[in-house]
Amino acid sequence: MLELAAETSPEWARWAAAHRDEVLVDHAHCEKKAAGAAVNLIFRHPERPGWLAPLSALAREELSHFEGMLAHLARLGVAFGRQRPGPYGGKLHARVRGREGERLLDTLLCCALIEARSCERLGLLAAELDDPELAAFYRGLHAAEARHHRLYLDLAAEVAPAAEVATRLAELARHEAAVLAATPPLPRLHAGGLGGCD
Repeated sequence: MLELAAETSPEWARWAAAHRDEVLVDHAHCEKKAAGAAVNLIFRHPERPGWLAPLSALAREELSHFEGMLAHLARLGVAFGRQRPGPYGGKLHARVRGREGERLLDTLLCCALIEARSCERLGLLAAELDDPELAAFYRGLHAAEARHHRLYLDLAAEVAPAAEVATRLAELARHEAAVLAATPPLPRLHAGGLGGCD
């Protein structure tokens, strides 16, 4: 079950499919950043040896998704390159608290929410895309993002009591929904779309 405070409007998938190329490039960048987030946790928390193997596996899987996105972009004749990021990630992480234990919990929960939103939106896109190969790839990613969401929640459960995790997750989920609601419908995987797209 995804721990999101608001659902994406079905209109978002139609709008995103109409801006497919830019959304695909953004999605490739998202997979690269997701791999980096997992590797960053490995570097920052070597004192948690039980995390090293699952985070390493997660980083490898995210990089395999990045490679898959590059292959689809090449097949479709879409160039991968620099792209101005949307405001989603920065605004979501702006709520991460500064004290060490709280910072780690919030970071894990933000990662969990990003994976949850990705899971939801990749599922919507898989149903909307008119390219059978890409739609099948997205259906596979949809399941993977759900697993990644669960992994981050499991790690969060190791750093704080269950009640604290649940309370903070609900707070950050409401913030995540507010960030999306205030974001214009940019051609990005994580932008706008809670109230529909123009």
